[in-house]
Amino acid sequence: MVLEIARFSIIPGREDEFAVAYAQGRELLLATPGCRTIRMTRGIESPSVFVLMVEWDTLEAHEVGFRQSERFPAWRALIGPFFAEPPVVEHYADL
Repeated sequence: MVLEIARFSIIPGREDEFAVAYAQGRELLLATPGCRTIRMTRGIESPSVFVLMVEWDTLEAHEVGFRQSERFPAWRALIGPFFAEPPVVEHYADL
C-alpha cells in the first residue's frame, strides 16, 4: 500500500468553492483501479490549507493509472482554479 499525501494552499475566500469542487471530483479518484480510500482534511489554524490522503495499491496505480488517464485532467479542471500555489504531492510507505 502507498499513501499519497497532497497539500493544497487555496486562494483565501475560495475555500468553500474548493470543497464543493473536491466533492464533485472525488469519484474520479475512487473510480481508478487501485484506489483504496480517499480523505480530505482542512486546516484548523490555517483554513486555506487542505490535505488530501489517498491510499493506493501501488505507486503505479496513482502515477500511471490515475495521472495518465482521462480522469486526471478532469480532476485538475475542477480543483485547480482554486490553488494559491502548486500543490505538494508525496508518497509514503508503511514501516
